[in-house]
Amino acid sequence: MTRVSWRAAQLTVGELSERSGVPASALRFYERQGLIHSRRTAGNQRRYTRDTLRRVAFIRASQRVGIPLATIRDVLALLPEGRTPTRADWARVSQCWREDLNGRIEQLEQLRDRLADCIGCGCLSIDICALANPKDALGERGPGAHRLMKT
Repeated sequence: MTRVSWRAAQLTVGELSERSGVPASALRFYERQGLIHSRRTAGNQRRYTRDTLRRVAFIRASQRVGIPLATIRDVLALLPEGRTPTRADWARVSQCWREDLNGRIEQLEQLRDRLADCIGCGCLSIDICALANPKDALGERGPGAHRLMKT
């Protein structure tokens, strides 16, 4: 592994890939999606500012908790261009989906706690389902596993 100097203001796609742990193909995809930006050299090679490392880390962390790329792009658009984001910039960005993350946490806790029980999917194939959801009464709410969804 080639160590990227902490003094390097700009990184090649290979350096960014190596330092971030994200394949170069994914970085090019992120760029096409407007999540990160590069400048081109006279030889048409990509150069990324060092703060792109933080953006890539933010994208990957956000993806791991299930936030769609379109939402990530919208929030990253709030960050300044031309300067490294400050701690206050990142705090503002993180507030954008705190409520969404709390809802996801609640849904995951419900899934964990109710997975062995009737989830209200309408299958009625487990003996408890006929008691907890007789005649698929929860089906009147529409499709899906209603006992796992936030009501």
